[in-house]
Amino acid sequence: MKGLVLALAATAAISGCQSAPKPEDMARTSLQTAPADLQLLCAHAAAGAAQVDSAKVLPTSSRALDAASYSVDLDAAGRKFTCIVDTAGSVKSVTPV
Repeated sequence: MKGLVLALAATAAISGCQSAPKPEDMARTSLQTAPADLQLLCAHAAAGAAQVDSAKVLPTSSRALDAASYSVDLDAAGRKFTCIVDTAGSVKSVTPV
């Protein structure tokens, strides 16, 4: 029992020494994601392409392609799609994956 208590104390001391990563090293901040409104535009467009209710389409990931457009990955009731949308809100393409 005494050994267990010492082991737990040592583990707590070691884990307390770890520092959080810098914001620029965190995965979420290293990739610019599409704004929510643009993801929703893509979800609506994918719903039409998949012929499903838009409530069944979920954005799964997104990333900036350049300064003026984003790629959004979507799951439309189990079917995968990729949407390209620009910053003005124009959906350029919706393609099944």
